[in-house]
Amino acid sequence: MVHQYKNNGYNIVLDVNSGAVHVVDDLAYELIPLFQEKTGEELIERFSREYPPEEIREALEDLEELKETGMLFTEDTYRDMVIDYKKRSTVVKALCLHIAHDCNLACQYCFAEEGEYHGRRALMSFEVGKQALDFLIANSGSRRNLEVDFFGGEPLMNWQVVKDLVAYGRQQEKLHDKHFRFTLTTNGVLLNDEILEFANREMSNIVLSIDGRKEINDKMRPFRGGKGSYDLIVPKFQKVAESRNQANYYVRGTFTRNNLDFSKDVLHLADLGFEQISVEPVVAGPEEPYALREEDLDAICGEYDALAREMVERLGTDKEFNFFHFMIDLTGGPCVYKRLSGCGSGTEYLAVTPWGDLYPCHQFVGEEGFLMGNVFEGLTNTGLRDEFKGCNVYAKEKCRDCFARFYCSGGCAANAYKFHQSIQDAYDIGCVLQRKRVECAIMIKVAAAELRGRKAEEEASGQ
Repeated sequence: MVHQYKNNGYNIVLDVNSGAVHVVDDLAYELIPLFQEKTGEELIERFSREYPPEEIREALEDLEELKETGMLFTEDTYRDMVIDYKKRSTVVKALCLHIAHDCNLACQYCFAEEGEYHGRRALMSFEVGKQALDFLIANSGSRRNLEVDFFGGEPLMNWQVVKDLVAYGRQQEKLHDKHFRFTLTTNGVLLNDEILEFANREMSNIVLSIDGRKEINDKMRPFRGGKGSYDLIVPKFQKVAESRNQANYYVRGTFTRNNLDFSKDVLHLADLGFEQISVEPVVAGPEEPYALREEDLDAICGEYDALAREMVERLGTDKEFNFFHFMIDLTGGPCVYKRLSGCGSGTEYLAVTPWGDLYPCHQFVGEEGFLMGNVFEGLTNTGLRDEFKGCNVYAKEKCRDCFARFYCSGGCAANAYKFHQSIQDAYDIGCVLQRKRVECAIMIKVAAAELRGRKAEEEASGQ
């Protein structure tokens, strides 16, 4: 399968199964869709009015060489591995600890319902958190590196338990030859120097929630009394970013129908000095006034294109930054593991409520049909686990002809269930946006490679 498109002046060709990316001239771009259907002489005859026959022959030879070397028109050699992969023994490698089902903000789009998750407000006790870490160790098999995200609600509302669990985890590392990678997701309201010092010492990553421009953030992320949070959190977040040397953190926002011009929010965050940025589309039912709709897709895709072009303009300057959804690895081809395992929710990744219940991920918490067990008794709903184990791009009809399928692993199971009541389906709006993001990400990689090439030539000529 081959996907080709034009973006920011580049003719880009993606060989889907190998992950090879080619930037081609206009002639090759026109030949590729017909290359496997027509003979060389037929193609020469067809295009000879526009291009010299010798150029066409050379281009056809180049395409044939790419095909023979497995970089164009390749077959998917992993599809048949799915059946055996489903039979694999399952190890848990990551937990999302809902350390607080409570929050000090009232974000309009919050799927956690201000921290309550369809239930009651609660803080996780040290005993439940300790048992969760014990569960993770016991179910991680031979895997050494384990991940734990302190999540909410707002986890800083239960900060002492966070610290106590980190200390307990560090003790267990030595006893079981494991290593915990702790992360923290926070709205920043309670962030202070003591918390930051601890987080910089113990947290591998920090996710800082902010939606962008002041008017956008304060509309969607206010306190319960209606006052905005922007002025309070921005200086704190800037301090976090600098204290971590602009690495191992993200400012993470959500865009809605209220800011379809969200590229301005991304650039606003970049101009505030943040170099690691994630601004993601809201997922909400059509009854919500801020929900994204099909008629918004052209505008949203245009924003991704505009953002990508601006990021290219900033390459190599002190204004360069990373945008999470444009970060893909093109060096090793599409991840074989992601083809077969999906996102890992319900199998390798689980969410834990304050009272110890296990769910496939944080977005399923409170959906009682997805209760999988608890940290004291273990994972008891093995049938649901096996259903998630088979949730991948080969199981989803909508993924079969999608060029982006190996970069998104079939998308979010929770979103698919929210809109189609099946984890084997796919969230259609999300699919459109994912395809656009992959195209933009590849274009940025192409532009960066071109920039490196120019700099190398300049350095060589100057020697």
